[in-house]
Amino acid sequence: MKVSYNKLWKLLIDKNMKKMDLLEATQMSPNTLAKLGRNEDVSMDVLRRICEYFQCDIGDICEMMREE
Repeated sequence: MKVSYNKLWKLLIDKNMKKMDLLEATQMSPNTLAKLGRNEDVSMDVLRRICEYFQCDIGDICEMMREE
C-alpha cells in the first residue's frame, strides 16, 4: 500500500494556504515537504503536527491506497 496526501493539498487550497505556509506553521523541513509532495512516507510526528495545526484527524490529510 502507498500513502496519498491529496487530502492535505485540498485542505491547503480550501484554507487559501501555500505549501510554504504549511512548512512554517508546522516547522517541518523542506525535505519533509518534498516527501509529502511525492507521496512518500514521513514521520508520525510530522503528521501529528499537521493535524494539530488544522485541528483535524489523520484521515483528513492522508489516505492509504492499494498499489496495482
